[in-house]
Amino acid sequence: MRLIGPVILAVSLVLPLVAVEAQSPTTIPRIGLLADATPWQPFRMGLRELGYVQGKSIALEERSSQGRNERFSDLASELVQLKVDIIVTWGTPATLAAKRATTTIPIVIASAGDPVSSGLVSSLARPGGNVTGLTVFGPGLSAKRLELLKETVPNMRRVAFLWNPANPDQKSHFNEVQEGARALGVTLQSVEARSREELEQALAMMKQSRPSALLTTADGVLQSYVDRIVAFSSEARLPAMYQLKEAVERGGLMSYGASLPDLGRRAATYVDKILKGTKPADLPVEQPTKFELVINLKTAKALGLTIPQSILVRADEIIQ
Repeated sequence: MRLIGPVILAVSLVLPLVAVEAQSPTTIPRIGLLADATPWQPFRMGLRELGYVQGKSIALEERSSQGRNERFSDLASELVQLKVDIIVTWGTPATLAAKRATTTIPIVIASAGDPVSSGLVSSLARPGGNVTGLTVFGPGLSAKRLELLKETVPNMRRVAFLWNPANPDQKSHFNEVQEGARALGVTLQSVEARSREELEQALAMMKQSRPSALLTTADGVLQSYVDRIVAFSSEARLPAMYQLKEAVERGGLMSYGASLPDLGRRAATYVDKILKGTKPADLPVEQPTKFELVINLKTAKALGLTIPQSILVRADEIIQ
């Protein structure tokens, strides 16, 4: 009987510690990250700039489809089952999967195409529902890429447009490029690829048809095989314009588009506002404000191409 007091005392000392450990995962916000294979460093940096510390004031649950869009549905459901406070997505397929998985958990788009045409939001100004965030899609951007490519390759007569029609927001890109091609007097060759197999078929077709140049998008599937596309462009001596800087860093000729690091950092501000009580429906979807024109002179030299001075002076970065 004399042991009862010490035992009770020991239990009373342990129970508060157990309680703290049991409550700690729920005392800090839990954010789900859903993407293909896009690095989340800029988003993490944005959180740090806002004062959040990973593991102390915020927890991140990252899920990647690794180039397989069909996995997004299961991954989104997994984040919902974890009862995350917010889901941050990268790309239209990831966002669509998240939206199908939940109508209550706020969803922040770090980067996606046209969120209106793909049905993610009602409008940019009034998104409605539980989805908001940022888009890489701005009026005229796809046409601008074609225009820059034409200025770089003046004798361009026929351009191949490599895109993924299974991605809902890609139709907007295609329509814009189609109009731009007509305005420039260039013939547009639509080349579709929904998978690695279709990509190889598309590259084989382009090898036979021999277009003057190549224009492609940052669709998740295509981006997963960007090294293959860059290698093909080099082998076929085909000047190519990409949407993302990453392709140029890997040997592509040039890229023009929204700055992804900028979008990633800005996505963190949406998370911060929602955690402080703002509803996603009250946060307008923002279009890109920072753009990058990147040129690889080493690739241009290998292609026997001289980049016009009018293009060089507008470049944000030149890779020698």
